[in-house]
Amino acid sequence: MNITYHGHSCVQLESGGKSVVIDPFLSGNPLAVAKPEDIRCDVILLTHGHSDHILDTETIARKNGATVVATFELASHFEGKGLKTIGMNIGGTVDLGFATAKMIQAFHSSSVTLEDGTVLYAGMPGGFIIRWDGKTVLHSGDTGLFSDMDMIGRRHDIDLAFLPIGDLFTMGPDDALQAAAWLRAKAVVPIHYNTFPPIRQDAKAFAERLQAQGQRGVVLAPGESFAL
Repeated sequence: MNITYHGHSCVQLESGGKSVVIDPFLSGNPLAVAKPEDIRCDVILLTHGHSDHILDTETIARKNGATVVATFELASHFEGKGLKTIGMNIGGTVDLGFATAKMIQAFHSSSVTLEDGTVLYAGMPGGFIIRWDGKTVLHSGDTGLFSDMDMIGRRHDIDLAFLPIGDLFTMGPDDALQAAAWLRAKAVVPIHYNTFPPIRQDAKAFAERLQAQGQRGVVLAPGESFAL
């Protein structure tokens, strides 16, 4: 499986000619290398409705005929725009044909702000556990630390976890370090940091602390990839 980090919380998983993009935010990200028009994918997974996670969903979905998977309320919002969607909720699993995606809880908020300023409720925030080609990948979405991460780690053999470290809106490095330990992830990629000044963090220092507790930290610049 090929893993590409597009910056902020946007990641892309590719294997066997199929592609999944999580939380597409490229056109509004000053650090992004790729443009929405560059992305090829079959499925878009959305963790919650904030603009820095869904901004380029419509562009990418229309260009690729991709299916948008999100909480029922957020999926309904995009269904109203004419996109193919699958609405689900926390605890549920969707079969993508080539992989499965289970939605797990996250502690955050979720809404969509329309052009006229109207704020729409977008369901509960979440994360995903993706099983594909014998690998298990967890994307936590935007979340604070919560103790059930320990239960999630005990129940799932996680090969790779994407965890936010930016602080202010999500976990900071200290809590993300605890999350990584509870999840028992073999490797961790830090996300949701350095996009904007309020969430600046030292990802390399975080990776060193991961190594000290026996876990592999993988720091990727926007546009970088590695094989899982």
